[in-house]
Amino acid sequence: MQQFIDAAPGIRLWTEQRGPADAPPLLLVMGAQATGVGWPEPLVDALAEHHRVIRYDHRDTGRSTWAFEERPYRIADLATDVRAVLDGLGIGRAHLVGMSLGGMLAQMVLADHPDRCLSATLIGTSALSTTPYTRPDGSTVPAGELPGIAPEVLELWSRPVEEHGEAAEVARRITHWRVLAGDRLPFDADWFRSLERRVIAHTGHHRTSTAHGRAATDGMLRTDRLAANEVPTLVISAPAEPVFPPPHPQHLAQCVRGARLVEIPGMGHALPPAVHNPLTAAILAHTAAAAG
Repeated sequence: MQQFIDAAPGIRLWTEQRGPADAPPLLLVMGAQATGVGWPEPLVDALAEHHRVIRYDHRDTGRSTWAFEERPYRIADLATDVRAVLDGLGIGRAHLVGMSLGGMLAQMVLADHPDRCLSATLIGTSALSTTPYTRPDGSTVPAGELPGIAPEVLELWSRPVEEHGEAAEVARRITHWRVLAGDRLPFDADWFRSLERRVIAHTGHHRTSTAHGRAATDGMLRTDRLAANEVPTLVISAPAEPVFPPPHPQHLAQCVRGARLVEIPGMGHALPPAVHNPLTAAILAHTAAAAG
């Protein structure tokens, strides 16, 4: 079932629900510049066997309002959209699953509104905390000195997005996914091509917004509140992650009180078919444990 939610004045968000209406709600929160359709269909269907699964388009993606030029916003405003989706659908509490920027938004909701969270699963993201990372040998590393984004990713991100037609845009996105997916699993270009064609069909055009990259990042740190967390939290560790490489997941698990860490073999900063089953199993085991 598809539905639009009024998240703020002049801002409407596209949402989709799947699974039994009376099942525990699970909200999927995608990364920067990514639509809700970026959550792969098999993963959504598998989660929907046990949950009322909701996915949505961020502002300036998919079928939601594109209005950053007229009404600039902060990344923190995207976290308020998470609650707006729950409010608009009449959901008091939900399991949150956030990927990349979505994992940061989930952290902000987890810290500011734990009463809205049944559990949280954080994937491919970084801690909104200044707490140092403690290595296995007991030594520490300042949060700001953890490994940065891989050079090949930064090089791609530095290139201007030029308009050369839909086919060229799809090819550009596949090149992007090839780097994000890492080098541990075989890369299936056809699968990612099909994904991007679904995204374009859903959106209605192949333009790419840069709004999230330009949105203000002030007010995102949640060091003390994450350290006092009481919501069951799962951190997914991806060994081939090029955006927030290890030990970012380990650091995140240390920053969020009570968090558990589960590694998905071969995973990078993408959701190809090879990770669907282990990732689904990890999420469902976590939500089931959170339900008691």
